[in-house]
Amino acid sequence: MPYKQFDRNKLKLRPLVERIHDVKQTVIKAVDGEIQWKDDPKYDLLAEAILNAKHKGATVLMMYGAHVIRTGNGLLMIELMKRGLVTHFATNGAGAIHDFEMAMIGATCESVAKYISEGQFGLWNETGLLNEAVNQGVKDGLGFGEAVGRCIWENEFPGREQSVLAMGYHLGVPCTVHIGIGSDITNEHPNCDGAAIGEASYRDFLIYTESVTGLAHGVFLNFGSAVAGPEVYLKALAMARNAAHQQGVRITDFTTAVFDLLPIESEDFEEAPPKTDPRYYFRPWKTILSRTVADGGRSCYICGDHSVTVPNLAARVIKLDREETGR
Repeated sequence: MPYKQFDRNKLKLRPLVERIHDVKQTVIKAVDGEIQWKDDPKYDLLAEAILNAKHKGATVLMMYGAHVIRTGNGLLMIELMKRGLVTHFATNGAGAIHDFEMAMIGATCESVAKYISEGQFGLWNETGLLNEAVNQGVKDGLGFGEAVGRCIWENEFPGREQSVLAMGYHLGVPCTVHIGIGSDITNEHPNCDGAAIGEASYRDFLIYTESVTGLAHGVFLNFGSAVAGPEVYLKALAMARNAAHQQGVRITDFTTAVFDLLPIESEDFEEAPPKTDPRYYFRPWKTILSRTVADGGRSCYICGDHSVTVPNLAARVIKLDREETGR
């Protein structure tokens, strides 16, 4: 006997104009705006690694959690995209939702405490348009990120030029979205098609994996994605190396970096912590900083809020690129 399923027709969705937004468009940082400067040599080393990767035509992949968008880093990321300094952006479902809402209405983010109590959390009409974008995108052979980016760009959302996904679509730079079904507010909506979002995100995983095949001499950056970031990267690298090894090729000699809020009292990431150490279960350390560069590469960890870390790295690498290109 099939189990009883929740009837989504029972849900009442409200318009976004009625929602109290915690994040407004004013949070978006200008490319040459003032930043909270951090005197940390690791930023300079990473900037040089990114520029070297550009010279060699290697992949520079930036994976990020939703907080990176909520703290207003979109224009900085787009500038890195335009300059060919980051060749692939990847995020989770929440990252796509915040990008979509910010482009559409210039605001995003709601109080979970307030709206979960009211039974209204995530249930806003216009946000569900993202599902329609993905549904149509799948029919057209697109992945999740490209489908959402196309919707933002072609429907001329007011903030489309501040949207990472839209500018990725416009400039032809892959921006992929790696979802967990049931973990995003758009999954609550009656127009959510599980088959479509699964197919779209799996296409993105294969696009992501193709980018990882070019990671030798490149850079992998992980900003605040503690589960999807390391896990998607790990499987993609396994696939890429499997195919490469059959051709006698090794995907090594690349740089990885993790940016997160967890204080780690260590500068030696060659060995992951033992299982008796709670830090062992912080996946970015054992996966990104240790295991995947063990065959040749280097890694570093920078602790800080993304409102500080993204601008600090972007400012340095853009400066190096300007000195070289004259623009």
